[in-house]
Amino acid sequence: MRALIQRVSRAQVTVDKELVGSIGLGLLVLLGVAQTDTQIDANYLVEKIANLRIFPDVNNKMNLSLVDLKGELLVVSQFTLFGDCRRGRRPSYSDAALPEQAEALYNYFVDLALQSGIKVQTGKFQAMMDVELVNDGPVTILLDSKKLF
Repeated sequence: MRALIQRVSRAQVTVDKELVGSIGLGLLVLLGVAQTDTQIDANYLVEKIANLRIFPDVNNKMNLSLVDLKGELLVVSQFTLFGDCRRGRRPSYSDAALPEQAEALYNYFVDLALQSGIKVQTGKFQAMMDVELVNDGPVTILLDSKKLF
């Protein structure tokens, strides 16, 4: 499971010009699911993301987490995080999970985050979405549950 995390002052997702998710200060998470992923991968990423110390403290040092700030989380499905561009010019998505598996793990991820007390908004799974954000910092972090990077 892969997550591209962006610290935001605000973010929103629209589908067909209709607002489906919106947050203030928090994290936008673009979440990709691989064929080999399980709930263990989601458990790891939710805990890691919730507790990443990437928000500034009173001394402007990145020392606070989403949980510390009681910030918000916007989770958007993003199968293209598993695009393999090593050959040719068209990415291969063969490592990405099929939609049924991906949606189940995406929903599990969202439910875990909600159970941990985080305010969560989402995009719409398998929809063409417009994602708008104000990247605060900018701070952008890549995580992989298999710790490939």
